[in-house]
Amino acid sequence: MDVSPSHLILKRSVNVKAIVTPRWKEEAQQQLQDQINQVDNQLQQLEMQAQRMISEIQKQSLQLPGSEGAQQIESIQGQVNQKKSELLEQKNQVLQQLQQVQILEMDQEVNQGQIDSVFRVELGDNLIEKMQVELLLRDGMVEEIRGMV
Repeated sequence: MDVSPSHLILKRSVNVKAIVTPRWKEEAQQQLQDQINQVDNQLQQLEMQAQRMISEIQKQSLQLPGSEGAQQIESIQGQVNQKKSELLEQKNQVLQQLQQVQILEMDQEVNQGQIDSVFRVELGDNLIEKMQVELLLRDGMVEEIRGMV
């Protein structure tokens, strides 16, 4: 990379948008459904772990007098309920995203995120224009590059 007092190599964020197509919609819905299934699996695992721990404490508390076992069980149930609430909130957010994807219209543009890009800026360039670049994708293929490359 040559260095010159008349130009710099800079980094910028490039907005990536996608055009809603039947394929895009199907893939987005599948990804969201996979996330929902993953949260459901985490909820099941959480329940099974909690039951095992509670059973173990109950076995141990039969051998030990006092209310220490009951306090441990109560503590575990509180932690499990808190984690359950977090997972259910996460599931609700994904369900809302799924609902939003389902109502999108074909050929509508939706934000997909951002990627970083390097670019050259020279004396006299309009930096603001060079910073405002956007990629438009259709089924993963670049359909349009908007802005100054």
